[in-house]
Amino acid sequence: MSSYSVFTDVHAAAQRTGAKVLADFNRDSHRDKVYLAGEEYVGESGRSTLLPIIWKIKQQINSDPTLNPEYLPPLGLPEFTRRASELALGRDSRAIVENRVLGVQTVGGTGAVRLGAELLKRSYGDSSSWQGPVSLSSPCDESLAGIFKAAGLSDVQPYRYWDGERRGVCVEEMMEDLEKVPEQSVVVLSTAGHLPTGADLSRGEWERVVDVLVRRGLLPFFLLRAQGLCSGDPDEDAWPLRHAVAKGLELLCAQSFSHNFSLYGEKVGHLLCVLKENASLLPVQSQSEKLVQALWAHPPLEGARIVTTVLSNPAHFAEWQDGLKGIAERCMLMREHLREKLRLLGASGTWDHLEKPGGLYCCMGLTDQQVAFVAKRRHVYLLPEGCLNVSAINSRNLDYVAESIHLALTPQP
Repeated sequence: MSSYSVFTDVHAAAQRTGAKVLADFNRDSHRDKVYLAGEEYVGESGRSTLLPIIWKIKQQINSDPTLNPEYLPPLGLPEFTRRASELALGRDSRAIVENRVLGVQTVGGTGAVRLGAELLKRSYGDSSSWQGPVSLSSPCDESLAGIFKAAGLSDVQPYRYWDGERRGVCVEEMMEDLEKVPEQSVVVLSTAGHLPTGADLSRGEWERVVDVLVRRGLLPFFLLRAQGLCSGDPDEDAWPLRHAVAKGLELLCAQSFSHNFSLYGEKVGHLLCVLKENASLLPVQSQSEKLVQALWAHPPLEGARIVTTVLSNPAHFAEWQDGLKGIAERCMLMREHLREKLRLLGASGTWDHLEKPGGLYCCMGLTDQQVAFVAKRRHVYLLPEGCLNVSAINSRNLDYVAESIHLALTPQP
């Protein structure tokens, strides 16, 4: 038997920051440890929470003998793609009425980004060898750059987005960077609840961004991760996307239904392509179908059925919206409580940004040393710059988290 192995020289991949933080937390045996670096919505109980309407529909689907297990078409459940497109763009969207919108069901939001990247690689502009640039916010979800590079888009560049000292979006610096990126660049933009900072642009600032995109011929690739969880209103959270469509922009949008439908394990995503004209629809659809067959062949069924059931039934839809509103209000309440605790403790700096809706995430603007301090000395685990999942703060750990951040900001003897 040959002793040769093709994997002999394979090196271990660098561990993702989020995975390292979780591993450090799991190894920590301290009784007061707190994990604030997760992505799921965490309720007051300290566990990820399922919306009641989703639980009810899951039970109905599982007990329905008329529903058969089957492969979906490569582009997904047709009713799901229609409802998902309407949720993102609005039922009266001109792009939908003019039949220049393509929706493709994907394996989660990550799958939507990957499919969009593959489609751009093969179809963008006049060349099939287009490699970018793709501009990502700094910071952003650390998986994004890897997804685009895996699709062959090697030219990935950052644009300035978060200012840790001012604890907010550095709008002017962002505008400067967008003015400098080459024409035909793809710019990845978060509509609401930016990951990992939770810091979003105002409507006026979005108007400025869209004006630059139109004037400079840039292609926006929107991320619609948790529609409705930021403001509590799905229409409000989708406003930047709808404004871009109203301005005549061609665009891509990766939708995820993990957070706003409590479907973390079902991997329900959707790639939305808004085209300039209807004539492009069938060619783009055929290219998308070919790519899907090479990537995952068929998307998962159960999660798409759940989302479709909610979006197609007015009573279910209203109950779902009420659930989203409750989550958004609780996250906002935790932000307010954290801000007030920091104020009473006399924590240095300004915390006004905590009063703004940001969905599940917010960023405390901490240095690497301060993040390390709260982990090692206080057993509170955060992402870089002190970004955290605010839903993981509850009545039991609020005081401890606030005290830990205050101590990190206090010069140590």
